[in-house]
Amino acid sequence: MENKLPTTDQNFVESLIPQRFPFVMVNSIAEYSESYLVSGFEVKKENIFVQDGIFQASGLVEHQAQSVALHTGYKYYLLGKEAPTGYIGAIKTFEAIKLPKLGEKLTSEVSIINEMMGVTLVDIVTKINDEVIAKSQMKTVVM
Repeated sequence: MENKLPTTDQNFVESLIPQRFPFVMVNSIAEYSESYLVSGFEVKKENIFVQDGIFQASGLVEHQAQSVALHTGYKYYLLGKEAPTGYIGAIKTFEAIKLPKLGEKLTSEVSIINEMMGVTLVDIVTKINDEVIAKSQMKTVVM
């Protein structure tokens, strides 16, 4: 398969993850490697996690988890396979330093720490304009 990065093609990005509207919390991939991914997401008014113009912490967790799913989905795309379904197995740590507002663009850096038998341990840092707004470490499981 061809390398299509970076991309802001919403249809392509959505083809890499199991979630569908209105539950999609990623809309771009800037970088990809075997152990790293940079995803993006713009907070919009119609998002189900926006309350009073603020993207809630639960939305940040979902955005981060979908960023991990995007890494897996792109890896499968490169192999010519369909993206698998997965879920959050555990959230070891999560810290929301600042909640995003409408129109702000999130950038999340996913660093794969370990991947074994369908379980992936990752560190995720989410930023707005190079300012860290959230950090987490979670395990995701592919089915």
